[in-house]
Formats: sequence, C-alpha cells, structure tokens
Amino acid sequence: MSREKRVDFCEQCRQKSHYTLQKRKVEKQMKDKVYSFEITVAVCDACGEEMGLPELIDRNIQEIDEQYRAYEQIISMEDMKKLMKIYEIGKSPLSLALGFGEITMTRYLDGQIPSKEYSDVMRKALFEPTFMKQKLIENKEKIASTAYTKAMNAALKLEELFCVSEKMLRVIGYLFERLEEVTPLMLQKLLYYTQGVSYVMKKKPMFVEECQAWQHGPVYPEVYQMFKDFKYNPIDDPRFVIFEGTEDALTLEERKIVDLVVDTFGEYGGKVLEKITHQEIPWQQARTGYSKEMGCNEKISKESIKRYFCDKDKEYGFSTEKGIKKYIQAMLKS
Repeated sequence: MSREKRVDFCEQCRQKSHYTLQKRKVEKQMKDKVYSFEITVAVCDACGEEMGLPELIDRNIQEIDEQYRAYEQIISMEDMKKLMKIYEIGKSPLSLALGFGEITMTRYLDGQIPSKEYSDVMRKALFEPTFMKQKLIENKEKIASTAYTKAMNAALKLEELFCVSEKMLRVIGYLFERLEEVTPLMLQKLLYYTQGVSYVMKKKPMFVEECQAWQHGPVYPEVYQMFKDFKYNPIDDPRFVIFEGTEDALTLEERKIVDLVVDTFGEYGGKVLEKITHQEIPWQQARTGYSKEMGCNEKISKESIKRYFCDKDKEYGFSTEKGIKKYIQAMLKS
C-alpha cells in the first residue's frame, strides 16, 4: 500500500479530501478467459470509498497490459524496445527482418498485443543472436542494405558474448538486476562466491565454467573477455540490456544462492573482494610457485572450491547471511 497522500474531489463526501493510493484486485474477462489483475486506486481517507481519478486511467491500463502479458508469456513493450536498441534497427526494417509485415512493430509499440507466435519470435531474436542473424539472412532482400549491415554487425558482436554457458549468463543477468553498479573485477569475485555457496547449498556447482588463479584473484577467462573493455569501470553498454530479465531462467533455489551472495559479498567493491580471495586456500594453492606479481593461468579446481567452502560452512554457516558476514569480517581483520 502506498503512503503517498494527495487531495482531490470526492464524489461521496462532496468535497476535496485527502486520498491514499492503494492496490486493489479486479477481475476482467479477455478472450473468453477471466483474469485477476492488481491495479492502483485512490481511496478517500474520510469515507473509505474509491475516487474515480482520470489520471489513474492510463496507469491502470498499463498495469493490466503488463500483467496480461506476464500471464500469457507475451513479450513486453520494454523488451521490444530492447530488441531495436541492441540490433540498432528501426521498427520497419525489424518487422521485415523477422518476417512480419512492414508496420507490425509500429502497431505493437503503439500498444497492440502481439500473438503468442509473433511474441515467441521476438523473444528468440532478443535472447539468441544466432537466431536473429539467421532471420536477417533469410529476409536480406526485404531490408535496406544499411539497416541490414548495422543489424548484422550487432548480431555478430552479440554472438561473441555467448561464449559461456546459459547458466552463467543467467547468473550474470541476475547480478546485473540486483546491483546498481558492477565492475568487471567485482563481477568475477561474485561469480566465484556464487559457485562456492552453490556447493554449500546445492552440493554441486552453479555453472560448468572453470576459473583461474589470476593475479587479482579468481577469474573466469570467458567472462573476462566479455567485459574487459570496461576495465575498472562499471559495466554499462547497450548490448548488455540483453541480460536484463534473464534471471527468470534460474530456479528459486538458484536465485536464493545469488541473493545470499549479493546481500553479503555484494556489499563490497572489487578490490576488497580481491583481498579476501587472496587469503583463501583455493587461490593460494593454484598459485603455488608464483609470486604475487606474476601472471598465472592455473586452474582453481572445482574440487578445491567445494572443499574450502564446505569446510567454512561448518565453521561459519555459509547458508545464512549472518554466517557469511561473520566470515567476511574475520577475513578482513586477518
């Protein structure tokens, strides 16, 4: 319930009254099916009745539209805009590239809800650059050469990002959703700790990728290649909107693991997390024989990660936020 209070005319009280915005469930029949939606209403503080405010009409329409799309698994308008953004393509050429009519995307962006069939095509193009590349090739003759070239180049660049497993991508996507800023260094450490906590809570790794004992701590080389251009800066690039929303592919248990990592290790920057990993046995063992300044591509074995974090779980309780925070404080003091 919103605590925001405003003043407007209440028809029941016949005077201007304070009102509070609240959420209320309504049922609507759409295409022979009844749906339950949650919309925003204005409730008079004096009489408790709803106040019919014209300014809420558009808001309610948007709320119902978003919830209906979620019910029927229809692509959102926001995702359609992302599709145009990441492939640097306009509405008309995108429509043609996907095999639709020339003004189809224009209608959808004006509010028309697409069919499930067309929605699935757009979703696949958004999250699978290889599919988009295939569609561009199929419909090349229908698109202006400039639009085709820009979109194809964007698809090729996006393909390069998908050099890691789907699970790794989903975890990265969820980390981006949960955190306002993520630098490449911080991302690497959060992925490492996600793997460690996964061994504690699931008894198996979160993803298949192997990490290496680099100078600045554990690093997943494929992820490094994806984000190396950002150096020590927060990751911010139009191409990476493709990761937004992909956390839905994680199970509830997997999201709980990432949430636990974000709410503990995620409170610290990359350099602090680097300092902690330098005190941990898996990184130290993998770098045996190497000085601190030397480059190193030695693998940190999954078995050593599993053994270390399961041991620390017994000592601190790595399945709880309190236990992990206690571990972090102990490492920072040492």
